[in-house]
Amino acid sequence: MRMLIATGVILTGVLLAGCGDDDETTTATSTPGGTAAGEGTEVDVTLKEFEVITETDSVEAGEITFNVENTGPDDIHEFVVLKTDLEPDALPTVADGSVDEGSEDIEVLGEIEDLPVGETQSLTVNLTAGSYVLICNIYDATEDEAHYAEGMSTAFTVE
Repeated sequence: MRMLIATGVILTGVLLAGCGDDDETTTATSTPGGTAAGEGTEVDVTLKEFEVITETDSVEAGEITFNVENTGPDDIHEFVVLKTDLEPDALPTVADGSVDEGSEDIEVLGEIEDLPVGETQSLTVNLTAGSYVLICNIYDATEDEAHYAEGMSTAFTVE
């Protein structure tokens, strides 16, 4: 009986795996714990006041898993992947200094929101060749500070 149940569970998993999205445009998933969400390239990213630091600034096109750690020391951060030809310090902003994620000059491809200090999460996106900018786009109203305006952005190239 246990063998039949185990076989049923395995077959269900195989069938569900085949029902995924075949869209080859960008897809994103966030998984807690800093583990890779699939095969492909992994890039470690550190968020801290007020920097976005990547272990590499370029990778080959395909499925990229960003393993993002917030080292703080004080602030919650977020991680946003933007496709754009603009320089990291030239993104369109709104009145509070945060990036205008609805601008036609950028395309938001995925994000991890509200990553607490000391935690790591992963974001997997399928990236095509081109120019990208990785940012923290949090606006802290109590401190009247936009993390992007404080310098939390970096260029990233996919070849």
